[in-house]
Order: sequence, then structure tokens, then C-alpha cells
Amino acid sequence: MKNAITWFEIPSADYDRATTFYERTLGVQLQRIEDNGIPMAVFPFDDRAGGIGGAVVYDVRRSPNMGGVHIYLPCSNLDTVLQRVGGEGGTVIVPKTAIGEHGWMAVIVDSEGNNVGLHQLPA
Repeated sequence: MKNAITWFEIPSADYDRATTFYERTLGVQLQRIEDNGIPMAVFPFDDRAGGIGGAVVYDVRRSPNMGGVHIYLPCSNLDTVLQRVGGEGGTVIVPKTAIGEHGWMAVIVDSEGNNVGLHQLPA
């Protein structure tokens, strides 16, 4: 097994709002697709290089919440990302925190109510 995680999905109540939240806060472009009738906004990744993929999804069988699976998304500049969170409808609940040789982390609540971690590797 190369990676412990191969794919993740972040549920949304409002697909467009959630997609815009992640695009603006992380400064990335998500690819909007539909898979088996489920709208997905896929985060950039390179699966051929062993990257882990994931998407914001709108699926009536799932709803956003604070108690679900906790994932960490990569950030090249955590300070910049955290400055954008509030303006996009999210909340920072754990500010930028040093985690030794592993860099820094923070935790936010996104525009949909999901608890999501952010991680920046050291330079």
C-alpha cells in the first residue's frame, strides 16, 4: 500500500458555495465534473505520481457536519489561506500551530459546516 488514503469527499449542502469557498481560500481551481449523477468539484492532484485525490460533493445521502472524518488539505502558505477563510463564510477554530519537523497546521469550519484541517510543510 503506497498511501493510507486514496480519495476523499467533502460533503456540501450548497455545492456552488462550497466549491467557491475552497477555490478562493486555497487559491486553486477545482474541476467540476459529475460522476454517477453526483456533482463533484475535484481538487488538483496527480494520480500518476501517487497523489491523493478528492472532491467537494453534493450527494443527498450525505450531509456536512463537524463530527465526520477529519482530513488535512495541503497549503503552500497557511497564513494567506487562513486570512481568506472568514471572508468566504468559514471560521478558523484552531489557529496556525507549529507541529515541529512536520510544519504547521490549523483547523477550520468550511462554508458547509465541515471540520477540515490545513497543513503546511516546512520550507
